[in-house]
Amino acid sequence: MFPASIELLLLGVSILLLLAIFASKASGQVGVPALAAFLALGMLAGSDGPGGVYFDNPWFTQLVGTVALSYILFAGGLETRWAVARPVFLPALLLSTVGVALTSLLVGGFAIFALDFSPLEGFLLGAIVSSTDAAAVFSILRSRDTRLQGSLEPLLETESGSNDPMAIFLTIGLVRLLSDPGLSALSLVPFFLMQFGIGGLAGLLLGKMAIWLLNTIKLREDGLYSVVTTTLVLFIYSVTASVGGNGFLAVYLSGIVMGNGVFVHRRSLTRYHDGLAWLMQIAMFLVLGLQVFPSQLPEIAQGGLFIALFLTFVARPLSVFISLQPFTFNLREKLMISWVGLRGAAPIVLATFPLLAGLEQSSTLFHIVFFVVLLSVLAQGSSIPFVARLLKVCNPEPPKETINLPETFLDKYQGELVEMQIKSGSPACGRRILEIGLPDTALLVLIQRGEDLFLPRGDIMLLEGDRVLVASDSAGIAVVRSLFE
Repeated sequence: MFPASIELLLLGVSILLLLAIFASKASGQVGVPALAAFLALGMLAGSDGPGGVYFDNPWFTQLVGTVALSYILFAGGLETRWAVARPVFLPALLLSTVGVALTSLLVGGFAIFALDFSPLEGFLLGAIVSSTDAAAVFSILRSRDTRLQGSLEPLLETESGSNDPMAIFLTIGLVRLLSDPGLSALSLVPFFLMQFGIGGLAGLLLGKMAIWLLNTIKLREDGLYSVVTTTLVLFIYSVTASVGGNGFLAVYLSGIVMGNGVFVHRRSLTRYHDGLAWLMQIAMFLVLGLQVFPSQLPEIAQGGLFIALFLTFVARPLSVFISLQPFTFNLREKLMISWVGLRGAAPIVLATFPLLAGLEQSSTLFHIVFFVVLLSVLAQGSSIPFVARLLKVCNPEPPKETINLPETFLDKYQGELVEMQIKSGSPACGRRILEIGLPDTALLVLIQRGEDLFLPRGDIMLLEGDRVLVASDSAGIAVVRSLFE
């Protein structure tokens, strides 16, 4: 399955990751979601492609997908601002629950009628393809300088981050019913309550616990804080799932709680998890591409095409229009929300559950789902900017790209941001800032005195134990250090 040499294996992985990064840049310029490029690379490297790497391991594929989705959902929650999401919370909640259930029912019914699936198999297919992946959508919008007006963007972002748990619940529940014919459909009711009750409560509590831990642990090495949050994501998912809750919901909610809380190194940790989420996306899509056998796609192409067309033009619009009926979205906005029903990584990961359960139609289901996702990202993903302009739901002037001034200063002018403490007997202790004689290249950014934080002014007297954040070049830092310490 893998090259015998560890060196060759590492070389192959690094080449695939580099190709995925370059493909992501190229795909954005031509208007195709990056995940399509990642999947294509995995298929080319697989057993049916020129790479010739034989890979058929649903357990490992599901493991990679589960870990990757956890980090992706956590990063999405971490960047969700409650003040922005609150006005669209209720419609997003209905889309991510009622909308997902309606999509599952509609697609399931069509699969039973058109593809001769059994009722449970048909509804399982519908459940697997019922969730959306807006990460790819917004990469297209940003790369093509397209911004949606009003509350469309926060609504779609909130929906996409919160609809995976419902699809996962439906998928797992239907797999259980197929695996054990003696189970009743009513057994899904307590299962639903446990999944979402425990998952929601665990996400809120563990998110608060994570903030407390980060602010209390006081590590000497700053780099260890990213290790803490990396570990916490796996802990939150696994402990919640172990007690019967929905681990993905818990991870997403804990990310929201942390993203709207206050903890040390918040900005750097948010950026770290954004980069980690990209790495997880690339790894997940490459493995999913490897798991697919392209030679089997022609056999299911017709059925997959029918499912994709029905999902895009019937199931998704109906579920959107019904779910948003109580709200004041106009026709153009509802049509845009319907079109941005892009399928992504989650459906392919969910399609590994029937494979692991050994269900009779599992291989057919997996390849149909892969085919539907591929069509969705290629057709819908490429046309989103055009459809947004056609429906006139774009902002007239997209925001210009901003420059991160602090990082530009630090990188370009060799500056540093250094934390220092005022020592007893130092030249600065007991004197006002304007009397210290700071070098012209140095700037005091922030002062911490006990639990209080305040901005420096010339008339503020520095006291023993004050912690001061200083920005300057290397020479200036040395001078300030001699004054403070």
